[in-house]
Amino acid sequence: MKRVSTVTVRKRLSYFLLIGLIVFLIIDVRLGYVQFVLGDDLSGRARDSWSRNIPFEPERGKITDRNGVPIAENKSAPTVYIIPRQIENPTAAAESLAPVLNVSKDKLYKRMTANSSIERIPEGRKISYEKAREVRALDIKGVYIAEDSKRHYPFGRYLSHVLGFTGIDNQGLMGLELYYDKELRGKRGSVQFFSDAKGRRMPDMSDDFEAPVDGYDLKLTIDTRIQTIMERELDNAEAQFKPDGIVAIAMDPDNGEILAMSSRPSFDPADFRDVPQEIYNRNLPIWSTYEPGSTFKIITLAAALEEGLVDLEHDHFYDRGSVKVGGANLRCWKKGGHGSQSFLEVVQNSCNPGFVELGDRLGKEKLFQYIKGFGFGQKTGIDLAGEGTGILFKMDQVGPVEQATTAFGQGVSVTPIQQVAAVAAAVNGGTLYQPYIAKELVDPITGTVAMRKTPVAKRRVISEKTSKEIRHALESVVAQGTGRNAFIDTYRVGGKTGTAQKAKDGRYLENNHIVSFIGFAPADDPQLVVYAAVDNPKGTIQFGGTVAAPIVGKIMEDSLRALDVKPRKNQIEKKTNWLDPKMVTVPDLKGFTRKELLQQMLDLKLEVSGDGTKVVQQAPDPGVKVEEGSVIRVYMK
Repeated sequence: MKRVSTVTVRKRLSYFLLIGLIVFLIIDVRLGYVQFVLGDDLSGRARDSWSRNIPFEPERGKITDRNGVPIAENKSAPTVYIIPRQIENPTAAAESLAPVLNVSKDKLYKRMTANSSIERIPEGRKISYEKAREVRALDIKGVYIAEDSKRHYPFGRYLSHVLGFTGIDNQGLMGLELYYDKELRGKRGSVQFFSDAKGRRMPDMSDDFEAPVDGYDLKLTIDTRIQTIMERELDNAEAQFKPDGIVAIAMDPDNGEILAMSSRPSFDPADFRDVPQEIYNRNLPIWSTYEPGSTFKIITLAAALEEGLVDLEHDHFYDRGSVKVGGANLRCWKKGGHGSQSFLEVVQNSCNPGFVELGDRLGKEKLFQYIKGFGFGQKTGIDLAGEGTGILFKMDQVGPVEQATTAFGQGVSVTPIQQVAAVAAAVNGGTLYQPYIAKELVDPITGTVAMRKTPVAKRRVISEKTSKEIRHALESVVAQGTGRNAFIDTYRVGGKTGTAQKAKDGRYLENNHIVSFIGFAPADDPQLVVYAAVDNPKGTIQFGGTVAAPIVGKIMEDSLRALDVKPRKNQIEKKTNWLDPKMVTVPDLKGFTRKELLQQMLDLKLEVSGDGTKVVQQAPDPGVKVEEGSVIRVYMK
């Protein structure tokens, strides 16, 4: 029998001990690595495998007008979630919940037995509080109610193309809702609870709550008072003329702020799915392009005045009713022409041959230099998606006929917003501003302004002297020319009519026009520019002065009063015809007795309030001109 020496045994034990120590060291290092290096990550993974998240949607930022009036806000709308593994009796749960959510039992059963951590029921999204209470009353284990909201537009169709709308997940899809979606939508939060492999809640682990971050509120330049007036007048025009479409814009000429914007046909943002896509997808005031007609003559006039090529009072032009240019016979709207007239009368009468003469004096290079300087042929840069650029002739395509027709607004294509921005520059002293509609982004919690837009002056296009001449000329158009239907007693109004024949397949259509009017007031210090265009009005003479001028006149009159703009005592006297109503100046009745009142009110009606003996207050104020037969209200002491 072989004997093993003690030394050998000791060596073998030493080897085993060393190997054991190495293995233990490796295990110890590995445990330490897992514990201290991977511990947080593994714990997090374990928690994630146990956790269930019920999302909490953030509050989408409100959209308000310049005075803080909400025009897009949120309504609370709870949403139903299901944790399938927590449903103890799917059949009974489905039978109880199905009638409340108006969904089939089979559909609910499939969701309650789905192999997923959490299920959201489409029919349980954004339900009413009443429905949510009914769901809670069922007390079904594994059915949860999460806070959610849906967009609410309190004014309905009001400002719809500008605001746009949101989808089921409160994501912006059109208009300002899309343009400022990132700022409005906020960040989602959640409630996190923990459950075991069977889906049962783990009572010894507390829930985690991550609060949602609400979106910024968006304050607009829109004034709801003016917007309401505009919407009213467009509704009236739509009912009266049954047109193919209407467009209207109101802007502050001194900074480019849009005060109101609307178009027809319209839609309710909350029910956008009920109308064809071509209705809600086109914001006509910034998208549509068409020949402007005579409103474009303001640009030709501005260029000729700035270049010193015409004296409105002393230069004269003889209108025979048409003018031949490059073989083409270009007619005036008045058959037989206007005869001899000053160039101020050319503007008042919107005489095409007279503007062909101004275009000829300018030449094509200068004429198109000013047209482009006023912003035509390019986007204005308004903060709304889908803006058009319009179409101008290329310079190598401009011959005598193209130059002549461009001078009076035919053969070119422009957008309504381009016209408003350009005319604002013509009357505000000569500065072209970039239009904008978003004023501020505001943190709803702290009230801190996160973004504030300020006016952007692009360039000076004409001098203050020229702008003053234009204001005077356009005021005379409203008082004594084609724009008389926009005249407002005690407010100095300037403006220009437009009547553009529509074209299709390269040919002009018969009895199918876009009639327009652009006005501004007060003429001595413009604070408001209003444009309206009516597409193919029915049952009327299709002239801008007949259809569009009264719309703008009514919008401006009520808007100026809403803005507390003081009336002007001095204005150009209106040229009247036999169809115009007779105007009467309201006398000062303060201090009059009842007997003296009866002696004064020959052309006006009287409405007396109070039991006193003498008048202490009256409406309208003394000096205001009203139609003969109007009611004057007086208050006795």
